[in-house]
Amino acid sequence: MSRTEILETPRRQLMRRGIRQRAEAAQQQQCEVGAGSGHCRPIRSAGSKDNRIAENAWTQTTRLSNHIDNLVVIGAKMMKARHPGLTLAGLTHHQAMVNGTRLHYVSAGSTGSPILLVHGFPESWWTFHKLIPLLAARHRVIAVDLRGFGDSDNQPRSYDSKASATDLLELVRQLGVGPVHLTAQDISGSSVFRFAASHPQDVLSFIAIEMGLPGFGLEALADVARGGAWHIGVMAAPGIPDLLLAGREREFLGRYAFPSMCAVSDAIVENDIDEFARTYSRSDGWRGAAGLYQSMLQEGSEIRTLAEHNKLQMPVLAIGGGGGSFTADTMTQVATGQVRSVLLDGIGHYVALEAPDELAAAIGEFIEGVDARSTG
Repeated sequence: MSRTEILETPRRQLMRRGIRQRAEAAQQQQCEVGAGSGHCRPIRSAGSKDNRIAENAWTQTTRLSNHIDNLVVIGAKMMKARHPGLTLAGLTHHQAMVNGTRLHYVSAGSTGSPILLVHGFPESWWTFHKLIPLLAARHRVIAVDLRGFGDSDNQPRSYDSKASATDLLELVRQLGVGPVHLTAQDISGSSVFRFAASHPQDVLSFIAIEMGLPGFGLEALADVARGGAWHIGVMAAPGIPDLLLAGREREFLGRYAFPSMCAVSDAIVENDIDEFARTYSRSDGWRGAAGLYQSMLQEGSEIRTLAEHNKLQMPVLAIGGGGGSFTADTMTQVATGQVRSVLLDGIGHYVALEAPDELAAAIGEFIEGVDARSTG
């Protein structure tokens, strides 16, 4: 949805129409018609109180109507503003107001079944920039920045997986693109699982990339005494991400987060680090990540209960890289049917950046089969 569409809502259209109708009625009641002229003007008789009231009403309503027109024009110009970060040819940037927040998303492709791409940590939609053109050749592709991430809003509010799940649901319904092939990775697991498990009618298939779930072993990754990742506890501790990482975003991303979990040399280049660092460097740039990690360490029993009562009913594809079979093992426990599994050898955690061609091939083949069955 563009800013123009946000501003020019049905309510505003009706309000503007009502303003003009009332103004025209006032003018009709207080005008002189010249013989055969077909024109009228407000009577300006200084001695008539009613005429002065009518003229004032006309002036005020005209000003308000023009103000609404100006807002719509301003909104249209804002949508044409250049995106502050990296972008791709053939890609369109959008903003949508959903669930009380503003989400940034990109779209490409115009035909085929829709694919919704949801990033993990420490990422944004840019993590899919190599994958999007490959998928968009045959599908409509949408890649979103989760609330608090990328160029989406990060104002003070809830940033748990439940809020993000509602965001995704409302985005799909607002755009009118559902059901979608829901494709996500890493820390977005709880958000997309909540979405798919609770609203299966909006999801054609579920594609999990290097993903775990709270309640199914994901919390163990925070145990540094047993080889877990220290950044999970740091991200989940209130106030600590900003305390330790503010002003050091690029160092954290470029010297630890990406190198420590990437197995393909030169898969993630300096421009990629710059783009990710750009969004995490904004004020409260870690807010989205902190919210999801806090949520992850608290919601295990809730996710497990949801899985017991609402297993995934749609076809599921589990794609593993550096995490091996962990994704497939998790998805098998939360799906009703057989889970298709693909393991990419020699790949680290950032599959979309490290092996976009192999990932696109696996996703494309899986989706082709799902689409054939759903239309057949």
